[in-house]
Amino acid sequence: MGIATVPSGSYVLGLQDVSETKLSLIGGKGTHLARLSGIEGIRLPPGFCVTTNAFRRVMAEAPPIDDLLDRLSRLHPGDRNAIRELSAEIRRTLEGIAIPDDVSAAIVRALRALGERAAYAVRSSATAEDSPTASFAGQHDTFLSVVGPAAILRDVSRAWASLFTERAVTYRLRNDFDHRKVHMAVVVQQMVFPHAAGVLFTADPMTSNRKVASVEACFGLGEALVSGRVNADVYKVRDGEVVTKAVAAKRLAIHASPEGGTYEETVESHRQEQPALTDPQVVRLVQLGRRVEAHFGSPQDIEWCLVEDGFVIVQSRPITTLFPIPEAGDGESHVYVSVGHQQMMTDPMKPLGLSLWQLTTPAPMSEAGGRLFVDVTPRLASPASRAGVLEVLGRSDPLIRDALETVLERDGFLPSIQHDDRGGPPTAPVAPAPIDTDGSIVAELITRGDAAIADVKREIAAQSGPALLDFIVTDIQELKRILFDPESHRVILAAMEATWWLNEHLEAWLSEKGAADTIAQSAPNNITSEMGLALLDVADVIRPHPEVVAFLEGVERDDFLNDLVEVPGGREARDAIQAYLDRYGMRCVGEIDITRPRWSERPTTLVPLLLSNARNFEPGVGARRLEQGRREACAKEQELLERLRALPDGARKADETKRMIDRVRAFIGYREYPKYHMISRYFAYKQALLAEGERLVQAGVLADAEDIFYLRFDELHDAVRAHEVDGGLIAQRRQEFASYHALTPPRVLTSEGECLAGTYRRHDAPTSALVGLPVSSGTIEGPARVILDMTQADVEPGDILVTAYTDPSWSPLFVAIEGLVTEVGGLMTHGAVIAREYGLPAVVAVEHATRLIRDGQRIRVNGTDGYVEILS
Repeated sequence: MGIATVPSGSYVLGLQDVSETKLSLIGGKGTHLARLSGIEGIRLPPGFCVTTNAFRRVMAEAPPIDDLLDRLSRLHPGDRNAIRELSAEIRRTLEGIAIPDDVSAAIVRALRALGERAAYAVRSSATAEDSPTASFAGQHDTFLSVVGPAAILRDVSRAWASLFTERAVTYRLRNDFDHRKVHMAVVVQQMVFPHAAGVLFTADPMTSNRKVASVEACFGLGEALVSGRVNADVYKVRDGEVVTKAVAAKRLAIHASPEGGTYEETVESHRQEQPALTDPQVVRLVQLGRRVEAHFGSPQDIEWCLVEDGFVIVQSRPITTLFPIPEAGDGESHVYVSVGHQQMMTDPMKPLGLSLWQLTTPAPMSEAGGRLFVDVTPRLASPASRAGVLEVLGRSDPLIRDALETVLERDGFLPSIQHDDRGGPPTAPVAPAPIDTDGSIVAELITRGDAAIADVKREIAAQSGPALLDFIVTDIQELKRILFDPESHRVILAAMEATWWLNEHLEAWLSEKGAADTIAQSAPNNITSEMGLALLDVADVIRPHPEVVAFLEGVERDDFLNDLVEVPGGREARDAIQAYLDRYGMRCVGEIDITRPRWSERPTTLVPLLLSNARNFEPGVGARRLEQGRREACAKEQELLERLRALPDGARKADETKRMIDRVRAFIGYREYPKYHMISRYFAYKQALLAEGERLVQAGVLADAEDIFYLRFDELHDAVRAHEVDGGLIAQRRQEFASYHALTPPRVLTSEGECLAGTYRRHDAPTSALVGLPVSSGTIEGPARVILDMTQADVEPGDILVTAYTDPSWSPLFVAIEGLVTEVGGLMTHGAVIAREYGLPAVVAVEHATRLIRDGQRIRVNGTDGYVEILS
């Protein structure tokens, strides 16, 4: 089926006349079809494209559109009613404009060249559509089996108007597309009358595996499949072979009529469960798909039709939902573990943040989708280190362990390595950490860390230009020495081992689950739990002053502290807030990314929490909570020891338990300090680097100081030295970073692109419960407060926080909640540690918790056995 030549001009182009440089004229779908027409062996229906020049001409003849677009651009994606009303008004306006005579004449001439009385498909083709980062699939309208020039002109007008469907407008708002910069072309192609049709994904849409293609097929037109009217046959193909096949009962087919329109047909009963394609046809279709994929250079979502035993391609677009694969470049199999799931930061990071974190960590890391991954292949493949890797990662997150075991079960994927000396995650400890239970060790470590931060702040202030970058490179070596100080690690490991010992032995001896959780409450030297309680103390200062409260309720700008002193009580409030920021202002959500705005830079972030604390708590509650936690921990200790002494060999068991309790109380709080010191250092680096960015702005090298965030550290070093920056590179990385937000990073990723989430292989939870990892014992019922952005948090006492992950910046929120559920986390990650400190029942690593639990639903959190029940 060839591509007919049609007259071309400013309003109409034949598909064979189009090059990639004309994207602005024919839109994404049109460009893809034009490129498809140049691939040997790929058949397309004949057609042409009504260019965006025609659309612009019509828009220019609709003066009210300008005002409507202005109003539309000011809306947010959640303004559904306003979007619905405005978009409907714009569509009515566009459809009411008569197509100019010269535009309609060009379209009719193109139709005559192809066959005026033939049936055609009229398809929208927006300029932002089918791009590598946004497909706009299903957002704009398509009209099938349209016959006659008048009907085609009518549907071209309707396709233009579909640029402003409610769903398309919302999609653009969510993805930061400017309504005025997106234009609509229209593809007009002859209809085909297929025996079967469907979709081919050249990468498995369920697992993201690039080696597995997925074919969905139904009888008749693919419209029945796309609209959800019929279940499709599904075939999976790997290495030229159908590996799985699920044939559905296809009771309905939609067909095109040569006279115009479509009609439904009931499939004969004896054919309903027959496959729409034979296995050889499926394999042949996938071979065509691989050719298309190679041509475009990325996995494709391809719409196809089977006509007279030959395949016709009617559309191809990039699959924009696949998570990228780290580049290894060696052609070997690799297994990667997400760093973000260990660090409680699964959001994308900017290039400067990625590169600085890589300079800080001891293990080599790979990048993909703005996230970091550790290649565990050598250690996983070696029998000598495999068990240790699984144990360490499994303790942190059982889902990661299960995903890795799934990979190990596959024959031939990983090579067999007898011994490996390369870097990777630590193996399991073989003996308890040799350290005395002495609280003065922790005090000395904290003192040394605080002194080191003071030294860095003093010394970095004198640095600028290339010397500043050199100073940071040198100082990072000192930071690494402190972070991986053997004594510091012995303290942390001793606390973890004592915790595990208590939980294991007390469950065995007393049938007591999670006993260490209560023992850890209000442990000394936990900088993160202290941070949450300290904000309660700040609330005590502002609470007695109504004028201060009223002022804070109206705060919008981050320089509000300057004006706060003007209201009664404002000076005391300012001093209290400033003292809090001096101590904790380097923290923020996603703090391992140096580019994230800190509380000191955005103090308005803390205002809602301050006001909530002032409203909901009595004076002095911070100190009372700390003391209550100590009393509960002490009472639990006495209770356990008394019960143990009553057992056979009870004196020995009680003595051993007492030693472990003392160890937990002495050391567990320190677990949060190394990160506090690291983030403090990062903030000193950031302030100095932003000052250098301002100097580059003054020199005309950068447009904005924060442009440095889109350079890697070595690139920034070069830019400071040479006073030269590639502005195009910064713009490209801004766009890439924005696209990464739509991607969900997997816990485990293979070099084939397969994303593995892992599963809980447990049968001890109620059937309908959401299963997770128990990290803080106890059971609590209450309303779920689903929060994805801490800056938008609005919690009341008694709420149960449900979120994707928490890092230390969430700690001030913990004082107001009664329980915690997160999608990411482990036994020793931030949320777990602080939940135990505050005595909050908590379950972490609950897959899709923020989607499965609705805000306001009543839930029950069982932090002892690790599951969540939705009660209403």
